[in-house]
Amino acid sequence: MPTLSYSQTTPMSTSSPLFLLLIIIIIIPILHFHAAEAAAKGQWQLLHKNIGIVAMHMQLLHNDRVIIFDRTDFGLSNLTLPDGRCRNNPNEMVVKTDCTAHSVEYDVVANTFRALFVQTNVWCSSASASPDGTLVQTGGFNDGDRAVRTFTPCRTCDWKEIDDGLAARRWYATNHILPDGRQIIIGGRRQFNYEFYPKTQAKNTYSLPFLVQTNDANAENNLYPFVFLNVDGNLFIFSNNRAILFDYNKNSVVRTYPQIPGGDPRCYPSTGSAVLLPLKNLRAPKVEAEVLICGGAPRGAYQNALSGKFVPALETCARIKITDPNPKWDMETMPGARVMSDMVLLPNGDVLIVNGAAVGTAGWELGRNPLLSPFLYKPNNRVGSRFEVQTSSDIPRMYHSSAVLLRDGRVLVAGSNPHIYYKFTNVLFPTELRLEAFSPWYLEPGFSSVRPTIVFPASQTKLKYGQTLRLRFEVMSATLVGDSVSVTMLSPPFNTHSFSMNQRMLVLEPHDLSKVGESTYEVEVTAPVSAVLAPPGFYLLFLVHQEIPSQGIWVQMV
Repeated sequence: MPTLSYSQTTPMSTSSPLFLLLIIIIIIPILHFHAAEAAAKGQWQLLHKNIGIVAMHMQLLHNDRVIIFDRTDFGLSNLTLPDGRCRNNPNEMVVKTDCTAHSVEYDVVANTFRALFVQTNVWCSSASASPDGTLVQTGGFNDGDRAVRTFTPCRTCDWKEIDDGLAARRWYATNHILPDGRQIIIGGRRQFNYEFYPKTQAKNTYSLPFLVQTNDANAENNLYPFVFLNVDGNLFIFSNNRAILFDYNKNSVVRTYPQIPGGDPRCYPSTGSAVLLPLKNLRAPKVEAEVLICGGAPRGAYQNALSGKFVPALETCARIKITDPNPKWDMETMPGARVMSDMVLLPNGDVLIVNGAAVGTAGWELGRNPLLSPFLYKPNNRVGSRFEVQTSSDIPRMYHSSAVLLRDGRVLVAGSNPHIYYKFTNVLFPTELRLEAFSPWYLEPGFSSVRPTIVFPASQTKLKYGQTLRLRFEVMSATLVGDSVSVTMLSPPFNTHSFSMNQRMLVLEPHDLSKVGESTYEVEVTAPVSAVLAPPGFYLLFLVHQEIPSQGIWVQMV
């Protein structure tokens, strides 16, 4: 626990007037702070009434721009490509000459967007940001199922396409960045295997029988599997209702985890969501890792919905310490049932559960009862007091919605189209082109006095593994609570279909905290020591004081 080098203590009697005055000065603001925290439930802001396309997929890049795309066979979008440009594609199944955009770049700071050009179909694809910050996007449907597309962050850049960049068709697959900078691409519809990109070996695909074993007849429930890089370098892979620890180098299962209690599926189309909880104590001999999986649809829900019977979603979360010698699932109950929700790691380590429905399942028009209120999950609270219901939006976010964290601590929320084409009238849930942001409770103006601001180092700083980093920050409050200071590092994920690929947070233990000015402080942290803990690439670094985060700065692990 850090100590403030400027603090001095003087013995005094607990009955002295000075002691009582100090108690009043210290305790009352703390009580007021916690009362304000309990009352704050976040706020919604409409950013754009129409961005022209459905935000089926989103990724924040290190230039504070969000790449958004849907699919090329929705028909014409509501955004025209600039300069008279058109997409001419004889393989397209809907519109062979299309002069509208199906991807945009959203500038967070300027709150503007511009049209981007994609040639082949990116529907239900996957992606990961490479170590240099380039977005590498893989697969899709029809003529796009074996394509690789790259987007390099710059003011005028656009998509570049690599035909047949994949060895197998990838539709509803999952990507994860690896310690060596490659990405692994796992599964997809009728693909019970994995491959790597970029290619480094002659063999292109590797069998993964686990995906066969978790494939439900007529429902699958093994698509978009939940994948996390464990602290031992192996991959935690969850599909349907089961999980394994997998050595992708040896193509072998290291461990089989217990089936999730209840046995209900959690992957697409049952579509729960999952997150690797923040990794802590990174300098300990053994780092622990925990996975949280929430919501989804019960077994049979997809087939029932196809026949017009919509059953309630699951209201349970399952949490497991995947590094334990004898791991087991601990079950928790959310404030309500949810399917098709997104789980977003916030800068202070809390989890926002947003979007989705209370009834039905993923798929074309198969969801009912939209959920407008996010849930906040506080993983460090005791069981029974971890969930808090947040302020409601007025926009239903059903199938094909998305959500990503921004550098300023807001959550960008967009999407929703449960229809095969764009439909705006005479349907339960019209195609949704609005873009909005949710500001969590910590952005309320009442917390400005304790909100820190990082003044050094500058954004875009490069960090080496194990490097000591000295952070300088300001807090406007007269009193800094030294033991409530922490530093977090977040890898911004690629979000689609209720799963955020590569979402990863590390908590850097602060030490040598000192005051260097009237409201200025310095704290020292150590960067993660290996690429297994933090794969190379760009991260958002936040300083957190009393659970209130600063705006993030970009750092690059190299």
